[in-house]
Amino acid sequence: MIIFDYGHTLCRETDFDGDKGAAAVMERAVRNENNLSAKDLRDFSFALYEGIAGEARGIGIEIHNLISDKLMYDYLQIGFDLTPVQIERIFWENAAPGDPMPNIEKVLSYLKERGIRSGVISNISFSGENLAERINRLLPDNEFEFIIASSEYIYRKPNKILFELALRKARLPACDAWFCGDSTKHDVAGAVSAGIFPVWYHSEIECGYRDKSTDVRPACDHLYIRDWLELIAALESAR
Repeated sequence: MIIFDYGHTLCRETDFDGDKGAAAVMERAVRNENNLSAKDLRDFSFALYEGIAGEARGIGIEIHNLISDKLMYDYLQIGFDLTPVQIERIFWENAAPGDPMPNIEKVLSYLKERGIRSGVISNISFSGENLAERINRLLPDNEFEFIIASSEYIYRKPNKILFELALRKARLPACDAWFCGDSTKHDVAGAVSAGIFPVWYHSEIECGYRDKSTDVRPACDHLYIRDWLELIAALESAR
């Protein structure tokens, strides 16, 4: 099995624009008791994220968006006739639309043709339902057996429990899996901690949220690629 990261691995997102997301959400509000603007919503959201959510991430814990959203909308007395998942999706699609990374579809087709199983582990505060919807919409021919969102499981990569969870879902030993991701800190180190062979996908495409200081070749055994076609070549060579 080959397991993938989501952000800047399977898909890339444009620069995050919280103002657009907040504006789109406020257009759907049916109750706004304090007559708040989209900017008011964005400012509160930013402060909330920089507070407890940011602190939690600093110690490797993920706070689910639907929990922080419930606090925010209830506290600000803003109401909707939509489900929490629908509201979250409106925000995400307007704040950071996604596109497949170049040649990833060729990799997924190759895996399907060769009968190689696949799955996903992502560090993300958005709900697992919306993550799966986005991945399945942008990569409709995927055959991912599971999509693990850290929001649903408390811990963030590189905590090895997420990687071990994936192996248990797949019913595979670590020696039968590879993990592909763009972060040496979260993806490579996390995979190695669980005994999974890591593939460092180091795309030349700029990533607005990744710390470039971590773009250092890891000391552990790994496969280094700059393009997804290189993964196909490596798998063909392994055959």
